[in-house]
Amino acid sequence: MVLPFHLVFCDVAIIYPQDPVLRMGSNLTASCWVHPDLGVHASSLFWTLNGQQLPSSLYRVLSPTNLSVTLAGLNASRQTSGDNLVCHNHKGHILAGSCLYVGMPPQKPVNLTCWSRNTKDLTCSWAPGGKGETNISTQYRLKYKLRWYGTEKQCEDYTHTQPYSCSITQDLHLFTPYEIWVEASNQLGRATSDVITLDILDVVTTDPPSGVTVSRVGQLEDQLSVRWEAPPALKDFLFQAKYQIRYRLEDSQDWKVMDDVGNQTSCRLAGLRPGTVYFVQVRCNPVGIYGSRKAGIWSEWSHPTAASTPHSERLMSCDSKSSGDSNSTLRRELKQFFGWVRKHAYGCSSMSMKLYDQWRVLMQKSHKARNQVGKHHQGRGTCTQP
Repeated sequence: MVLPFHLVFCDVAIIYPQDPVLRMGSNLTASCWVHPDLGVHASSLFWTLNGQQLPSSLYRVLSPTNLSVTLAGLNASRQTSGDNLVCHNHKGHILAGSCLYVGMPPQKPVNLTCWSRNTKDLTCSWAPGGKGETNISTQYRLKYKLRWYGTEKQCEDYTHTQPYSCSITQDLHLFTPYEIWVEASNQLGRATSDVITLDILDVVTTDPPSGVTVSRVGQLEDQLSVRWEAPPALKDFLFQAKYQIRYRLEDSQDWKVMDDVGNQTSCRLAGLRPGTVYFVQVRCNPVGIYGSRKAGIWSEWSHPTAASTPHSERLMSCDSKSSGDSNSTLRRELKQFFGWVRKHAYGCSSMSMKLYDQWRVLMQKSHKARNQVGKHHQGRGTCTQP
């Protein structure tokens, strides 16, 4: 082996090759050369990999000043900074070191998706191909150009919160399609995603609707009124928004979504549980901005807004199939009712019977209403124009 001139005369010891990049499963033979003036024989040296001494059966003395080690079927590097291969003298002192970078070339990036927030930017995200882990440093570059006459450009604003995402914020062109793709590269190879073509107006999303309020509808126990304002950033754009509402009980994580809200900015939720706190959110989808034929992209949900339905004050219904306990409760309530009638009607029996008939009608309506509330509570809520 012929060593570089500057290494022979400037170092007391070197490892060759220095910092190699290898594919997983490869074999490597590395040599530790020591300067003759050091007075150290190669047979007294030993190797470590990531701090663990390698067995001497892997060594070969090439000369009095040169000891090699052969590693077969290399596993992926444990960290992107590489694995540490170190040559030591017989006392354990470090003479020289090298980093091994063992991994795979990138695979074709996938799931390239783009959106524009309020037409002010164009943000794209993607995912690495295959299992996604190359085990060595891999660079991803989002590239784009105007479809017919543009020059190739590279996105510069890569986000730190999302590892595979970049935003184009300058020199955006409306009414002109873009070609967009991702290139992945490392020291073992490169790969390119499929090219997607899009017009910014077809992938617009907005800020969430603002000013969301939720309030009671008088004393209606099963309804709440929801109102909101259109996203202000698109106030001057020609478009028709679609809205969705979702709501959940205070003690539940299951949201129920109302899809048929349409373009209105208010809605009444019906079929709710009386005396219950509900959390409500609204989101927007801009449709047909400047005549685009494609629906936009749903915004994020607005911050949750809470309100409670009124408590039910209805009396217990009369049910011929009630249990013994229910009948007992009903008889007790009837006794209390007639006691109240005698007290307030001053013994007038006709007045008592009239009040009783009214009470029976009230009980029948209450029974019917309870059945309807029970059905609505199973998730059959409706959204109606307030």
